[in-house]
Amino acid sequence: MNVKLLFISLMLTYHAFTALNPQERFRSCAAAFLDDQIIVTEYTDNGICEVSSQATGILTVQTADLSPEESMPTGKLKFRLAIQDGETGTIWSYSDKTYKEIPIRDVLGKCRVGDQIVLLTVVDEYALPHSRITVKE
Repeated sequence: MNVKLLFISLMLTYHAFTALNPQERFRSCAAAFLDDQIIVTEYTDNGICEVSSQATGILTVQTADLSPEESMPTGKLKFRLAIQDGETGTIWSYSDKTYKEIPIRDVLGKCRVGDQIVLLTVVDEYALPHSRITVKE
């Protein structure tokens, strides 16, 4: 994609988002899951998202029934992936594809310990406050 087309696309996207009523955005909560287990330690500002570099399972972003006792996934959402390099802070697109699920091993194959997997929702109806997953030993 050439730079001019990318710039025009970004500008149109920016104007589309700013034209929306901000109160209409992020009405529903979503979370990252590995298989059916929520990744964040707690769905609060203090929650931590980490996965082992040896993790297995299916990565999804889902709406959820959240409670202090358990968090149950209720529906898969479309998402995109990026990876933030742990050393330089550079964020790069994992793929041009949009996913509803992906094997975590596929993503981890492009990560190093200390990197962060960045999850991007593709619609602004869903809040995803824990959108970065740190890759640990």
